[in-house]
Amino acid sequence: MSIQKLSELPGLKEEHIALLEDMNIESLADLKEAIEDDDTLKDIMSTLKGVGPKTVEKWQEALSDVEIVEDEEEVEVVEDDEDVEVSVHVAKAKPELDDATRKALAVRNGISSRRPAFKRQEWFRYSKLGDKWRKPKGIHSKMRRSMKHRPPLVKIGFRGPKEVRGLHPSGFSEILVHNVSQLEGVDPKVQAVRVAGTVGTKKRIDIEDRAEELGIRVLNRMG
Repeated sequence: MSIQKLSELPGLKEEHIALLEDMNIESLADLKEAIEDDDTLKDIMSTLKGVGPKTVEKWQEALSDVEIVEDEEEVEVVEDDEDVEVSVHVAKAKPELDDATRKALAVRNGISSRRPAFKRQEWFRYSKLGDKWRKPKGIHSKMRRSMKHRPPLVKIGFRGPKEVRGLHPSGFSEILVHNVSQLEGVDPKVQAVRVAGTVGTKKRIDIEDRAEELGIRVLNRMG
């Protein structure tokens, strides 16, 4: 059976697809090219929970017939009896990164995959507290003293590399915009824009149209 899309691969879940998109892997050809590189394959297995060597072997077998396309556009032609419909998929813009930045992003992805979920002290006991992180301050707090069998505390050792701190998972530096005029100073090679949540639909459409003209990637497009 031939595989047509990522979701049909064995052992690949919906949350895995979102993580792969953050790593700029958006098609079967991208995934095949990625798993052929040892360093990228290690990053994938460390980022995707439950994906190991056996799952990768199944992917390699399923992707054996997939060809790696160098162009950024994939054209799929569907022929009917009367009409011919052509659907064009355009790959998302990717940043121009040096080798050091790419390596630091891969390290950050690995750290993020094993970083624990930091929760507030006794979040399980009193629902009114919620689970949003708060530093424990009680003088008798065993969690504050990092005793055994207590939840982990937020510490500097859990942070990612300083060089890529604050970057979008794709490697872009995010720029928050509220109107079309703020797009003019954006560098599409290393920067991407995020439309503010307070912007209305009409102005958002204008921003997305202008960004497309300038070749700027919008991280939170409507469609």
